[in-house]
Amino acid sequence: MNLAAWLRLTLVPGIGGETQRKLLAAFGLPEHLFAARRDEVARVIGDAATDKLLNTTVDEVVDAALRWAETPDCHLLTLADAAYPAALLQISNPPSLLYVRGSLDCLQAPALAIVGSRNATPQGAQNARTFAATLARRGLVIVSGLALGIDAAAHGGALEGGGNTIAVIGTGADRLYPARNRDLALEIVEHGAIVSEFPLGTPALAANFPRRNRLIAGLARGVLVVEAALQSGSLITARLAGDQGREVFAIPGSIHSPVARGCHRLIRQGAKLVETAEDILEELAWPVSGTAPEVADHSENSLLSALGHDPVGLDELAARTGLATDHLLAELLKLELSGDIASLPGNLYQRLAPA
Repeated sequence: MNLAAWLRLTLVPGIGGETQRKLLAAFGLPEHLFAARRDEVARVIGDAATDKLLNTTVDEVVDAALRWAETPDCHLLTLADAAYPAALLQISNPPSLLYVRGSLDCLQAPALAIVGSRNATPQGAQNARTFAATLARRGLVIVSGLALGIDAAAHGGALEGGGNTIAVIGTGADRLYPARNRDLALEIVEHGAIVSEFPLGTPALAANFPRRNRLIAGLARGVLVVEAALQSGSLITARLAGDQGREVFAIPGSIHSPVARGCHRLIRQGAKLVETAEDILEELAWPVSGTAPEVADHSENSLLSALGHDPVGLDELAARTGLATDHLLAELLKLELSGDIASLPGNLYQRLAPA
């Protein structure tokens, strides 16, 4: 396969995916396109786009990409490649070329996407991690976007569950963004894959992330939204999943939480409300597990009962329990160290319910 021709087709600025697909439909492989006469190409995409395609020099960038693909765990996948993800061939606008770091096998495996807020609550992050670990143990690859918050928790949960995870990124595959997730990204390369449709060296541009979201949805059988504000990229991913015929799941949250409102809107619009990973597996007709995971019983802890499931301040908690402040703080510290609660900004505390 002539990878240089595929790279040349995809690296000319201004020749987008729609134009690329028109040319591939007309000429087949890119090497046939570049061997065609100018007037034949112009009949498909017009004179201006033809001049841009045939007269723009991208040799240095092509050579750099070919060298990158020769390094360990780095791959270039084209639409004509047998290893290209079959799930992406089902969407209306699959990328002509993918840059992949890591394993190619996981790109063909059944997957579920888990997405949500970058400003995740402690409970939301725990839910994402627990759902991902359970689903990964059951054989689903977990797909997300490597962002802070819910995405990072989902990738981490999949790895903790001993499964594979795919990070679809909005930068070049040679850039790890955000920097805080660098170690996580390197672990994903070892136990999954990092996927990008953007040329090497592409920085983190806001316009790239909605494009990235369609691939997150496209790679998966369904999308689980854990937390999302009303103006959230996660809602874009959920809408794209619905448009692509994928299942959409959402975890409900507190009526007082801004990052629960996006999930509640999705549920009102027909997304499936889920409380456990088994709800998702049942909807996907996944094989039933032999035993359900054990969940810690906190019913005897009166302080946890007083906390409820919404964030609560120290004064309100003292009023509910009748405990002195110093005693209350000591008990809260114990619960925080045991992972049963989390402290939030503003002297608030929140119970972390098992997912």
